[in-house]
Amino acid sequence: MKFRNAQRSRFLIVFLASKSTGSISAWMTLFAAAAILWAVSTAEPMEAAGPAAMPATPFAAASDLSQEMRDDQDWRADRAKTLSGPEGWLTLVGLEWMKPGKNTIGLAADNSIHLKGMAPEHLGIIDVEGSELKLLAPAGGFPKYLYLDGKPAQEGPLQSDDSKPSVLSTENLTLVVLHRGDRFALRIKDAQATTRTGFKGLHWYPLEPKYRITAKWIPFVPAHTEKIPTIIGTTLDMPAPGLAEFTLDGKTIQLEPVLEEPNAKELFFILRDATSHTTTYEAARFLYSGLPDHGLDQPGTVILDFNRLQNPPCAYTPYATCPLPPYENRLAIAIPAGEERYSH
Repeated sequence: MKFRNAQRSRFLIVFLASKSTGSISAWMTLFAAAAILWAVSTAEPMEAAGPAAMPATPFAAASDLSQEMRDDQDWRADRAKTLSGPEGWLTLVGLEWMKPGKNTIGLAADNSIHLKGMAPEHLGIIDVEGSELKLLAPAGGFPKYLYLDGKPAQEGPLQSDDSKPSVLSTENLTLVVLHRGDRFALRIKDAQATTRTGFKGLHWYPLEPKYRITAKWIPFVPAHTEKIPTIIGTTLDMPAPGLAEFTLDGKTIQLEPVLEEPNAKELFFILRDATSHTTTYEAARFLYSGLPDHGLDQPGTVILDFNRLQNPPCAYTPYATCPLPPYENRLAIAIPAGEERYSH
């Protein structure tokens, strides 16, 4: 086709030359016309785009995957925001174990539990009598800006985190009583802590689609209770409903989740993999997932998105009481996904 077009162009150029009067302007016109005709004649023909140029299935899959990755990116941003918020783990500045009897709390040196930073000299007294807790006023009365569950503090019983915990608060401090084994501890958070005000962000592995896995759900019949060790040497009894089984890099892996409470709406995985030796927090990482598609007590599937593996609170503060992985969840393989070690 290109050759035939070129032949016709040469014939037309010869014809125009034979009709030329020989003037300069006529010859210039002839040369311009010849250039245009030659360009048109040698151009490649355009092909119409058809349906074959639009592979619908791959584009749909890429679109879905991209949305999943965008969701993971949003989740990571929300996690950093929550972690560094006024109630986040970066505000945790103290974990003080209380003795039986009266425990005085405040900035002054004569208190049995010493507060730091911006705090009242004498905040209050917590009386521990067996399993009962009671808030008492210091000698000069409660500070006027001390609140108990959002109301001006008054003497009376306190609840630990066994149920809905009582919350003592000032302008910047939040105090809650924890019950661990047969002991009570006072958890102290400070919204003005340098660990929070100096926060520079988290470190993550790049998002990777291969680490969003549909696992086989194998229920325990009946479900049992798993003993979960903690970083402070205690043991937690937590419901264990089954196993999630999947293949990664040619290896079959089983992970055992627990429930943080009997009616939990998500599975809680406490695990450690080979990256803990190099790039991730040494003790453990956490992963939350939705419940299996057919419920906890029926075989089915469950989605595990390891791009959302996160560090436990202990990675950010020495004052947290984190659970550690059960033996089954201490993996020899590496899962280079999710959150990396925290540095600040």
